[in-house]
Amino acid sequence: MPISKLAHYSIRTTDLQKSCEFYERVLGFRQGYRPPFDFPGAWLYKGGDENDFGTVHIIGIDPDNPEGLLAYLGDKDLPSSGTGTVDHIAFLATGVTDMWKTLEVEGIAWRDRTVPSLGLHQIFIEDPSGVTIELNYPASEVANLKVPHAATAGAANNVGD
Repeated sequence: MPISKLAHYSIRTTDLQKSCEFYERVLGFRQGYRPPFDFPGAWLYKGGDENDFGTVHIIGIDPDNPEGLLAYLGDKDLPSSGTGTVDHIAFLATGVTDMWKTLEVEGIAWRDRTVPSLGLHQIFIEDPSGVTIELNYPASEVANLKVPHAATAGAANNVGD
């Protein structure tokens, strides 16, 4: 499971515009490509390179239409401020089949997702403190493979959701 680098961090917010303006005007990020997810948000990049999928992902919470976000990332209580608003931390990685084996042996629940427009296969897990960790693998690693089911009861593994 060689992790190569931190990919991005994500923040959930009820004020998408205000959050984007802060990261753009104060920190110098710019909005760029974001896949057509079923929930509001923005991907912010540093510089002109969009190869690494953004540095900061802002996840907009729409209380009138939460279904897309709930289906993709799940539900989380949202504190009004502080580090509790960090949604997840993401890493670029290789060796998805080795990770599946490790998760099965350790009894850790996970969710699989594939983002075809980015060529990424994602595994979402939680650390012991409840922080979500997103592991991003090249989608080519799962081509023609059957995604295993987690050994832990209640885990949801859904490719392509």
